[in-house]
Amino acid sequence: MSDVPSDLTWTRAAPPDATGPGPWIEVAFGEGEDGDAPVYLRETSDPENVVTTNRRKWDAFVLGVQAGEFDHFVEGFAESPEGSPHA
Repeated sequence: MSDVPSDLTWTRAAPPDATGPGPWIEVAFGEGEDGDAPVYLRETSDPENVVTTNRRKWDAFVLGVQAGEFDHFVEGFAESPEGSPHA
């Protein structure tokens, strides 16, 4: 994790009523505003394991989620009482 800046502000992606430690996904944006600016992702249960992409790819992913391009991955999943999808 040596190439990941230590001063990042991580934003947790969790349901508003979520309780407990997760695991949740966290996202942090590196310096820069252009498409090559770094975006960092990690899971709260393994914060030392960080995936890095860039802003252009992250924006395309978010647009795809908003457009429903990944809905088929969760078809047939039911929500558990804790808010996590389980088959």
